[in-house]
Amino acid sequence: MKLLTRLSALTVLFIISACSINVSPTVKTDLENAEISINQTGKRPKNVILMIGDGMGVTQVSSAIYRNKSLHVERITNIGFSKTSSSSDLITDSAAGATAFSIGEKTYNGAIGVDKDGKPKETLLELLGNDGYSTGLIATCAITHATPASFFAHQLKRSMENEIAADMVNAPVNLFIGGGKKYFENRVDSKRKPFDNRNITKELEGKGFSFIRSLDELGTTSGKVGYFIADNQPEPILKGRDDILPRSIAPSIRYLQNESDKGFFLVVEGSQIDWGGHNNDSEYIITEMIDFDKAIGKALDFAEKDGNTLIVITADHETGGYSLRSKDGNYNELDGAFTTGGHTGAMVPVFAYGPGSEVFRGIYDNHQIYHKIRQVLGR
Repeated sequence: MKLLTRLSALTVLFIISACSINVSPTVKTDLENAEISINQTGKRPKNVILMIGDGMGVTQVSSAIYRNKSLHVERITNIGFSKTSSSSDLITDSAAGATAFSIGEKTYNGAIGVDKDGKPKETLLELLGNDGYSTGLIATCAITHATPASFFAHQLKRSMENEIAADMVNAPVNLFIGGGKKYFENRVDSKRKPFDNRNITKELEGKGFSFIRSLDELGTTSGKVGYFIADNQPEPILKGRDDILPRSIAPSIRYLQNESDKGFFLVVEGSQIDWGGHNNDSEYIITEMIDFDKAIGKALDFAEKDGNTLIVITADHETGGYSLRSKDGNYNELDGAFTTGGHTGAMVPVFAYGPGSEVFRGIYDNHQIYHKIRQVLGR
């Protein structure tokens, strides 16, 4: 698919030669347990916003830059790369990738908030939430899907979405926005038979949750808040989903600030960049990337004024083996090309802004993002 014609300038190209790699995914690097240096300013952030572009590799970012001329993420100068393998495979899935961020350990593909032996581990969201931080989750997929689930749930398999939904009842989550309502009410199994008689929405209301129907209601209710934007998976931008992701950032931040004087931890996922990669669909990728970047812009606008917020933007993995090639030999016209309909083992970018962001420079394993955040927070 044509991305842009008559380019006036080229961004930096990352060229990776294709080769056969025979490496054990469980081999530890010498730097795995290296001490993280103290950030240059010595200032610790009060708030942390972790933004995950599911399936977002360097080319996904590049394609959106070519289409949009510029992105908000270009405002960031502290940049690193994350190695994404899981404990079980060189090529990770979203569950293992997100769990590495949430518990600080590599785990097996499919794991939700458990280590490589299937043992539940306290997540970063739980650690901070139980210590008085307000916490939030925003996603353009079901809130029970692999990435958001890995921060509040503990299940052996990512497919256990009914069980994942039930884990929300005891999780220290103040706010969630996403799809997946069907896993909370009128629950059925994979054969469409009743799963149980539980109404998780009602149980959450008993735990102090209110459920809103629009962002305008956020902040007008007291206590915890849930907002279902779809019964199952929200539509892609290309099929009519509005700008709910970027629009949700500012009111969610205001809400979380009001909920705790100690600080907040917010996880935001641009979920469907990944699905565009699985579909080998450049237009799907680009529209979802631009939507995610608008959310990044809203977060950066807040952080620049606030001065006490660390933003970390990364991906759980790259999807599609996406590349940008010339269109019929015309070097001023680009085509998106793919090597797979699945994930790849490519490193993914890490962008960091705010107090302590310097420690996110360099190349490191994905689970080190957890440890870097804790180090910067002084925890």
